[in-house]
Order: sequence, then C-alpha cells, then structure tokens
Amino acid sequence: MTISKVGVLGCGLMGAGIAEVCARAGLETVVREVEDSYLDKGLARIGRSLDKAVKKGKLDPELRESTLGRLSGTTDLEELADCDLIVEAIVESVEEKVATFAVLDKTVKESAIFASNTSSLTITEIAMATERTERFVGLHFFNPVPIMKLVEVVKTLMTSEEVMEVARDFVRNLDKEPVTCKDNSGFLVNRLLVPYLLDAIRALEEGIGSAEDIDKAMQLGCGYPMGPLTLLDFVGLDTTYYIANIMFEEYREKRFAPPPLLKRMVLAGRLGRKSGRGFYDYSSD
Repeated sequence: MTISKVGVLGCGLMGAGIAEVCARAGLETVVREVEDSYLDKGLARIGRSLDKAVKKGKLDPELRESTLGRLSGTTDLEELADCDLIVEAIVESVEEKVATFAVLDKTVKESAIFASNTSSLTITEIAMATERTERFVGLHFFNPVPIMKLVEVVKTLMTSEEVMEVARDFVRNLDKEPVTCKDNSGFLVNRLLVPYLLDAIRALEEGIGSAEDIDKAMQLGCGYPMGPLTLLDFVGLDTTYYIANIMFEEYREKRFAPPPLLKRMVLAGRLGRKSGRGFYDYSSD
C-alpha cells in the first residue's frame, strides 16, 4: 500500500514537527489535538517553522503555501477515519496512548497502519490495545523533526514485513533515513545514548571533572557537537530522568539507573534550558 494521507496525534513539539514534514513531502496531513487552544498553538508553531525555513532560503515561498494547504487541524478523532497512516505523538503515558489507540482502532479504516513516536515505552504494549497488531510499528522521530534525518522504525514480534517496508518507504519519502530496530526500551539511539549521559552525570557527581571540562573533553576529544551535560540541559533533565527510569525498569542494569544528582536536580526544578537552569545557568539567555 502507499501512504497518501497521514493523521498525526498531538501538535506539541514533536507532533507539530511530524505534521510539518509530512505536509512538506506532499502528503495530506490532519493533526489532532484535545483542545482548540493546543491545536492553535501547534499550528502556529508549524507556521513559524516554515517561515524560518523560507527566511533561510531552505524553502520556496510557494512550497510554504502548498504545505499549509495540505495541512488541517481537528479535535475530533473521527476526522482521521480515512487516513492511511496514524502517527501518535501525545503525552508519554502508556495509559493515554493505549486509550487513544483503542478508540482509533474502531474509527480508522482497517487497512490503515498505526505508529507511535514513543522514545521509551514498548510498542508491543501499546499495540495490544488494537486488533491490528500486525499493522502497528514504532516511528521514532528526533527533535527538531524538520532538521534531524534519522527515524527509528521499530518492529514488534507481531509487525508484518510488508508493513515494515511500507513504513521505511514512508520515512524515505519524508527525505529521512530509516534504521530498523526491534522493540526494546530505548530502541537503538537511547539504548546507547542514555548510559553515556548518565555516566557524564556520575563523573560530575564523583568530582572527576567540572561540567565545563567534561563537556569540553567530549567535544574536543571525541568530536561531539556538544558535550553530554549541555545536551542534557537541551533535552531536559526531567525527560532524561523519566526515560532512564523506564529503561532501568526493563533492563535492571546499573548503567540505566538515574544517578542521585539527576534526581535531586529534577526535584529542585533545575531541568535545563526550559527552566532557566540545569548544569548551566540560562537565566540571562
């Protein structure tokens, strides 16, 4: 099957980005939010992103207009009934995702493929809320979606090979690169990245080096674009803490366990850039 119409659940940071790249790729795109205020905010975010791309010369003004013409918003799940693919990017709560897909399963046409953009929860658990487990995949995009080229395409024990191939073709149609991985907590990127970030916190906690020196060492010594503590501030310490706890729950390995310092910083509200302070002070930014 081919994907010509996409439904996106959620118009927050990730959902708005996914909706934008789908519409830019020539696909009719419907994005759904639970309230008009959230929907308006998300659509405005997409408009600003397109304007920024035009200003930088990365997007033709005519393509901006045609992209917006292919994009629509709704608060009604029924509006997604004829979509070929549904990509979920709502709050990272398995209960919320399961409840939403259970309703969609009875609403959306049987041939449609369901996908979740979760970064830490298992796709299998979410898929089991539907009667189309063989047509359920993970499509994990990276932030910021319009810029980042990678998408993890996650296969469960039930996902059919035909659906996996359609999902990979869909990702390529968005001018992105798919990597295939099985349904383990963290998939490929977070499975490797989270222990690295947690080890950087432990190094700081143990006094091995200052935050500045730890970051400088990984930038200049390994060629990373930013150090691990700067990256943590960018991602959000609460987000990393949440993901690490989920991964530790699944693997029960020390490398996935959140260090005490991370927990204390989250409790203190030092969440990184979004709160104005994390491992670094952003209050004057």
